[in-house]
Amino acid sequence: MERTTPSGDLAARARDWHHARHEAVCDVIEPWGHGTVVRAPGYPTYWDYNLVRVERDPEMTADELIALADEKLGAAGLAHRRVDIDVAEVAEALRPDFKARGWHTLRLLFMHHEGLRRDGPGVEIEEVPYDAVDDLRLAWHHEDFPDQPNDHHAAAREVALARSARIFAVHDAGVPEAFAQIEYVGDAAEITQVYVHPDRRGTGMGTALTTAAIGAAGSVSDLWIAADDEDRPKELYGRLGFRPAWTSMELTLMP
Repeated sequence: MERTTPSGDLAARARDWHHARHEAVCDVIEPWGHGTVVRAPGYPTYWDYNLVRVERDPEMTADELIALADEKLGAAGLAHRRVDIDVAEVAEALRPDFKARGWHTLRLLFMHHEGLRRDGPGVEIEEVPYDAVDDLRLAWHHEDFPDQPNDHHAAAREVALARSARIFAVHDAGVPEAFAQIEYVGDAAEITQVYVHPDRRGTGMGTALTTAAIGAAGSVSDLWIAADDEDRPKELYGRLGFRPAWTSMELTLMP
């Protein structure tokens, strides 16, 4: 599947796509001197929609940004703290100080699909209802965020279904072992989740599912995927035709 490179700066396109998710879900959009505070009061445990966004170099220390997060999120009664930094070099400079204060850091790479889709391994894939892979969602979430409340999943479900999410799964003896999720907004889409049970990794399921999701995207104008920039999945996505577009940093203090 050949996809045309979009006009304009690809990093700006990726950033705008990501920010548009906040604008679509969050009821509170509050500009501050160097970015935007976004909150979704209906989803207080969905950290991706309750955060301080730093969109340009604030020339602030980690402690000053933490104090800002305390002011903007703590005053709203939120138990977590989250700061997203859009400028990679600024984020990297601040990262050691955040980590020293107990914050979890994630360098997130947004990638844009432009290449040919190749056939995945010979794995049988089935499109399933959203709730059919709930056990896998819980397993994945507890791998990464064991302290996040389970009511997060109800919020995630509501948001995903509002974005016309489609789910693809691989089964073994009728039990889901891996899944991928793609969500649509307008004429663009994002593969938002690809997860394989730890016992089945290295079997080609991740490749097969990502390939299936690319195929399901059809003729969308843009197809995005985000990956941990310090982990191996980005290499898989690169082989499947995704090109690096933009890097941001998520900084989270767990409740």
